[in-house]
Amino acid sequence: MALIFDIKRYAINDGPGIRITIFMKGCPLSCVWCHNPEGISVHKEKLYTKKKCIGCKSCVEICPEHALTLTRDGIISNNDLCILCGKCVEVCPTLALEMSGTEYSVDYLMSEILKETAFMDRSSGGVTFCGGEPLMHSDMLLELLRRCGEEDIHRVVDTTLYARPEIVTEVMQNCEMFLVDLKHMNSEKHRKYCGTPNERILSNIKMISEAGADFFIRIPLIEGVNADEENIRRSAEFLSSISWKRKEINLLPYHDIGKNKHEKLRTIYNPGSILMAPPSEEVQQRTIDIFEEYGIRAIIGG
Repeated sequence: MALIFDIKRYAINDGPGIRITIFMKGCPLSCVWCHNPEGISVHKEKLYTKKKCIGCKSCVEICPEHALTLTRDGIISNNDLCILCGKCVEVCPTLALEMSGTEYSVDYLMSEILKETAFMDRSSGGVTFCGGEPLMHSDMLLELLRRCGEEDIHRVVDTTLYARPEIVTEVMQNCEMFLVDLKHMNSEKHRKYCGTPNERILSNIKMISEAGADFFIRIPLIEGVNADEENIRRSAEFLSSISWKRKEINLLPYHDIGKNKHEKLRTIYNPGSILMAPPSEEVQQRTIDIFEEYGIRAIIGG
């Protein structure tokens, strides 16, 4: 069993064709710009959207632990009392309360995946395992990958590659493609912005390239973090030095969609107040040009 925080159907940006994407909860990184902060913790979490709340007190009345209070600031949860049973979510008429993290069995997830095979077959799609970080749940991930392989379903793993090399190797042998995020070439800056050093990530990228695995590289492009010419050139040098048949990357311009999710979690977005901004058109084009110098095609989005 693993906690799943979303199942996205008809996904078109998580690998080839039309896909079903399974989001596994828990990530060893804590990127300050994270688009899915509800996927960082390995535990269940409750989200609250104040503007949806109509103050009906249904949640307050049903809570068995009396952990909820209606205030001028909306519903407040006492985390010392809340057992995350989800009863408040079930009775909320406006969906102001949500639960992030549901335990599903392999059999249940396979049944959901198999429902989508008609769309997969017509579009050369498949299933993508995402997060959070799916490699944190290697036992369940591998069982799902093997079961999907038996059904001849195309398998993609969207990952930071921050995991032990033996786990990466076993997953590589049971999927058709990786989607790999490359966030920063400087290890100390990677630790500052993402909470971990990057040596393991770079080493695993080299390892899967030497093994002939199929993978795409995706780079979040953020002015103030990693869009400077030095980091982009170091990224291009590194990627041009490995065995890599695609030689194509996706540049993902920064946006602050994660800020709204932090508000729902009642956590703080970018607590260190790091200056981050979307890359200008000039910076985007400079980045594309640098990668082209190294024989790598860079595409905005994807």
